[in-house]
Amino acid sequence: MAAALYPNQPILLIDDEQSFLFSAENVLASNGITNVKTVSFGNTVMDLLANEEFSVIVLDINMPIISGMELLPQIVEKYPRTPVVILTAVNDVESAVQCIKAGAFNYILKPVDDARLVTTIRGGLDLKDAREENVRLKDYLLRDKLDHPEAFSHIITKSASMRAVFKYIEAIARTSLPVLVTGETGVGKELIASSIHKLSSRKGNLVPLNVAGVDDNLFSDTLFGHKKGAFTGADKDRKGLIEHADGGTLFLDEIGDLSLESQVKLLRLIQDGKYFPLGSDIAKLADVRIICATNKNIDSMKEGNAFRKDLYYRLQTHHIHIPPLRERKGDIQLLINHFLEKASLILEKKRPTPPKELYTLLSNYSFPGNIRELEGIIFDAISVHNSGVMSLGPIRDKIFREDFFTTENVSSEEGIQFPEHLPTLKEMEDSLIAETLKRTEGNQSIAADILGLSRRALNNRLSRKSNSIS
Repeated sequence: MAAALYPNQPILLIDDEQSFLFSAENVLASNGITNVKTVSFGNTVMDLLANEEFSVIVLDINMPIISGMELLPQIVEKYPRTPVVILTAVNDVESAVQCIKAGAFNYILKPVDDARLVTTIRGGLDLKDAREENVRLKDYLLRDKLDHPEAFSHIITKSASMRAVFKYIEAIARTSLPVLVTGETGVGKELIASSIHKLSSRKGNLVPLNVAGVDDNLFSDTLFGHKKGAFTGADKDRKGLIEHADGGTLFLDEIGDLSLESQVKLLRLIQDGKYFPLGSDIAKLADVRIICATNKNIDSMKEGNAFRKDLYYRLQTHHIHIPPLRERKGDIQLLINHFLEKASLILEKKRPTPPKELYTLLSNYSFPGNIRELEGIIFDAISVHNSGVMSLGPIRDKIFREDFFTTENVSSEEGIQFPEHLPTLKEMEDSLIAETLKRTEGNQSIAADILGLSRRALNNRLSRKSNSIS
């Protein structure tokens, strides 16, 4: 099968020097930019642009019939999202600057340096992606409809915040730029990566790698592969994950745990689009979309030099943050029902009838392990269930081993906020009991568990309050 052309929309080279066109086309092809068209005469350019869309246009200033200086304003006016790179001789730099003011993206001096040509065109491709993404984002902000809801069918949610995430994914999925997915443990970052890959239209596979605890040598070997004899035990060539993901997506989980040495190699891979298998001095092209995920705050890590700033800024070109389960309580009942079905099927048991208190109990739990923890809780309960209505006992035992309430949203310095006039202990107790009963929808058994009281002790307090009012 023929290799896919890159980029999807071709690069257009416009120059009357055939030697330059031939040389530039070969240089770009050797750097993975294989979809290139060339034109020798400026008078055919506008007709060509009217019939085909291009990723980047490289335009020589000095050409016969119609010059690049004349063509530039026409191209910028009619095709403002397509970056234009100007080619100019050393003594034409002033003209190149005028072209930049007229809307050109950049300029390259002749004779053309190969590395400069490749770098400038890659920059133009990134700009084209960013401009098109902005258009898609504006479109999505003006409407509430998902174009491809099927890409998210494996994610159980009715949360408005998750819907916003889905809309953003639809907007950025087709770009080739890296994506950084952040969120607490267990929120479903790999599911998000899967959705991005599905919507990217990339023909290759989604290949995951958890980099936590992977040292630099293992990281290099796993990602880049090796040649026979590269090190002791390398008795044959082995492909790396980049090659297995060719034309697809490479998903690097726990990127916050990647060593600084490996961070340098990942940065070079993203910047150059090339890599060297261990033991080889011949570079291979990397046709992969890179998605990284972490539950760490790498924004703060970069300030402490635990994570490279240049890599951070490369990765967070597109940033998706997944809210924790405690911030989307409306999803809990949906997920409980989903996991009841899934667990019953896998464990080959009849689906039990959940007690109505189950939803109230779990809706008041902080879920430090998020969706993965909820799944484990339900699977454990189904495992020990025999028949009839499902018992809350195993679930109570499991969640009350942990802190029932989360303190993550209250700093240790702030603690509980009190009004200027301090309440009495009796007033505080009454308020706390009232709030707990509100959250548990009047369920005194669950409220007593949350408050750390016996059911009888809570009843006594409620009775005293009732008697004092009457």
